[in-house]
Amino acid sequence: MQKRLFLIGSPPASGKTFIAKKIACKLQSPVYLDKDTVIPLSKAAYSAADEPYNRDSAFFNTYIRDAEYTAILDIAFEALEFNNCVIVNAPFTKEFRDKTYIENLKQRLVKYSAELILVWVHTDLALIYQRMRARNSERDRWKLENWDTYIKQKDHSIPQSEEIYLIENNDESAADEALSRLLK
Repeated sequence: MQKRLFLIGSPPASGKTFIAKKIACKLQSPVYLDKDTVIPLSKAAYSAADEPYNRDSAFFNTYIRDAEYTAILDIAFEALEFNNCVIVNAPFTKEFRDKTYIENLKQRLVKYSAELILVWVHTDLALIYQRMRARNSERDRWKLENWDTYIKQKDHSIPQSEEIYLIENNDESAADEALSRLLK
């Protein structure tokens, strides 16, 4: 059976977890990894550095962000040794736009005879804002309090690559239809 590494990306509150878990439910015994699982380690780094917890700060971008991605992908590659399908749920907002990053992942996957599947979840900004407010998570506090600044700082556009499978997630029926096409 062909091994596959699914990367499910999008800005926060676009519905990555919803889509990633729907994909996981349709596959046979996948390993499901969510980058949010490593947040307790990141919070410890904030505490050790005596920095305020802000996942959009210069401290986060300098010391934590890339380390989280390295950790979750190292775990994903370890899982590929023993499983045919691994799903990683993380924003990948910078990574999906970086052709060198994607090519390096593909080269790493050669060792496992695995295919890379990139899935981008697109959601309108107004709906993202509503979802952030509804989930009322500590990790979104700064974003919501500084919404205009946040959306100007982050690229919410769809990454331009023929390799990326796009799932529109503004309503559940459209998302389900796109998922059906992906999983064929």
